[in-house]
Formats: sequence, structure tokens, C-alpha cells
Amino acid sequence: MAKSSVAAIDWLTVLIFILLIGFGWGNIYSASFNEDTISFTDLSLSYVKQGLWIGLSLLLVIIILSIEAKFYERFSSVIYLASLLSLLGLFVLGKNISGATSWYVFGPASIQPSEFAKAATALALAKYLSDLHTNIKYFKHQLNAFLIIILPALIIIPQPDPGSALVYAAFFFPLYREGLPALYLIIGISTVVLFVLTLLFGPTWVVAISVFLIFGLLFMNRNQKPKYSRYFLTAATITLFCFSVNYIFNNIFEQRHRDRFNIVLGKEIDTKGIGYNTNQSEIAIGNGSWFGKGWKEGTQTKGDFVPAQDTDYIFSTVGEEWGFVGATFIILLFVILLLRLLHLAERQKNQFSRVYGYSVVGILFIHFTVNIGMVTGLLPTVGIPLPFFSYGGSSLWGFTILLFIFIKLDANRVNEW
Repeated sequence: MAKSSVAAIDWLTVLIFILLIGFGWGNIYSASFNEDTISFTDLSLSYVKQGLWIGLSLLLVIIILSIEAKFYERFSSVIYLASLLSLLGLFVLGKNISGATSWYVFGPASIQPSEFAKAATALALAKYLSDLHTNIKYFKHQLNAFLIIILPALIIIPQPDPGSALVYAAFFFPLYREGLPALYLIIGISTVVLFVLTLLFGPTWVVAISVFLIFGLLFMNRNQKPKYSRYFLTAATITLFCFSVNYIFNNIFEQRHRDRFNIVLGKEIDTKGIGYNTNQSEIAIGNGSWFGKGWKEGTQTKGDFVPAQDTDYIFSTVGEEWGFVGATFIILLFVILLLRLLHLAERQKNQFSRVYGYSVVGILFIHFTVNIGMVTGLLPTVGIPLPFFSYGGSSLWGFTILLFIFIKLDANRVNEW
């Protein structure tokens, strides 16, 4: 890279990236530490493999930053199609690991293509929205944008990997920024709220209160000649949806998903079965108190009580060994990273880079929020990693590619396109 390109790199973002993968590796080491098997060359140990993947990620960073920024826009469609083919190929060549056919296995190594599909989808969406003939305010273009987002999610769901598919909701961030009507966001949030409230209180009460509010609003606006059909249609739609929630919950959701929802909603208490992971994670975090038990000193961590403690539940190690102060520090690092990326996205001079930047923010935000939520028992367990922190080569590489493509685009913003 030329000196001017190196100088244009946002080094604050790079520093946060290095801090996160560094702290992540330290906690993975602690979670898998065993005095009898200390080694930094044994690839059967998770912290050794993670160290190798971190080293290869740094090589990826150099490659990504060395490629011309225009390459990512010109070949975005090719990258997206290749990503879809890699996801489809799992149904033929994939290996089932932990109940999901989400991996290609090459000897001792395995690759999870869904981790790379996020960056590919972000590139494809950015390319489509930045096209001269695209206006997201038109319904036809909205459908095309939704199709770009939904296709990989539809392929991922039957693997089954609903957690990875859930992340594609993140692409509403760039769509909304580029002018998607707020109605879609309102409908999405309302659907989730109505779904949860119906599970808690039953459809009759939720429908009754919703209809009361709708017609109360109609009465308040009666002097403005409201379109009565819209109010009646909204009430009818809410009624049909609420009375279909139990059918969806009992017939479409799998039993493990129903159990996790029931536990989070307080309808079931199961600390030894499906709720074991979350319960042990909460105990571990509670053990940390203010300043933690110290690195490699966590009793829950050393006793191996929390399953997947170096992957999806890595934050419980942070809470136990570094306490409230350490956990807050990690959360602040993520918040600073997200705010910094928002700032970088807004200062882009072309739409492609801006849309891609908002996609990166959305994906990282969903991963961060859902992972912390499930580890602390606020959200159901869906099995998605904490970015740059959790153990896993595909996850780390996928997030590294996602982030540093944007860093390259940002470094190139001073150039004319």
C-alpha cells in the first residue's frame, strides 16, 4: 500500500479490533486452561488454534487492504453469487456438526460459509442500492433489496441455523438509512412485541387492548377525516396475527426453541435441562462481583460448568474473572467501535461505501446485542458468537473480512470514483 493509503486508514478502529481479539484470546485461553496440558504448539487446544486463526486473520487484513477499493464494488455480484453457491453446496457436501449441516470439512480444518455470506450480502446490497436507477422508496426496488437479503437467510434456516439467519435482520439498518419508509420498521417491531405479549398474556387480552388503542386513536383523529378502512384493516390484521401466534409457536418452532422462549419469559424454570447453559452463565457472571476472581481463577470456568464457554458463552468468562468492571470495559469497547463505524459510514462520499458501512454496523450490533442478551438470560439462546471474541476460525475471519473491507473503503474516500 502507498503511504497515503496507510495514513488514511482509521487506526482507532484497527486498535479496537486488536484489543478485542487480544482480550478474546486471553479469555479463550483461560476458559480452556489446564495445568496438565499447557502447550502452545498442540493444535488440539482451542487457544492454540485461535492463536493460529488470529495470525491468519492479520494476513487477511494485509490482503484486504492491499486490494483496490473499487474491486469490492465491481465484483460484489460475483462474490454474492459465489456465497450463495457455497451455502447451497452444504446440502450435498456439508458435514453435520452439533446438529447443523453448516460446515465444509477439509481434514483437520472446517469452514462455515454462513460467516462469510454476511459480508457478501452487504456488498451486494450496497451495489444494488448505489445503482443509478435504484430508489428504495419504490416498492419494486424494495422487493429486490429484500430478495438480496432473504435469499441467504432462507438457505441458512434449514441447515438448521436460525441464529445465523436472524442476523440478516441487521440489513434494515442500511435500508432505513437510505430512505426505506419507517412503516416497515414499525411493522417489524410491532410484530415482535405482539408475538411476545401474546405468549405472555394470551391472544384475547392482547387483541382487546390493541383494538381499544386503535379505535381510541381513530376517535381522537375523527375531525381530520381519517381513512376508516386503514384502522379496520389494522385491527383485523392484529387480531388474525395474535390468534395465530399459538399455532406458530407450537407447530413451526422446534421444541428447543419453545423451551428457550418459555424460560426467558418466565413460564418455565429448567435449570438442569434446556436452561442449564443460561443458568450456569448467570451464576458465573454473578460470581465475578465488581472486580472478578482474577484471570484463570473463575470457579465456574475452571469447573467447566458452562458449556460452550469459549464460543457462544465466552462473555460469562469475562464476567466471572474480570467482574462488573471488566465486563463493562468490554461492552464499552464494542459501543465505541459501533459509534466509530457509524461516524465513518456517515462521512463516506459515495453511497456504496455508506450502505456497506451501515451494514457492518447492523451486523455487529445484532451479534453483540443478541450474544450478550442470551449470556445474561435476557434473550433466548440462539447460538451466535460475540464478534472478534468468541472461539472459531470462520467467525473471526468472517468478521475480519467484513470490517476491513469497510476500513479499506473508508481509506479510499478521498479518491474520486
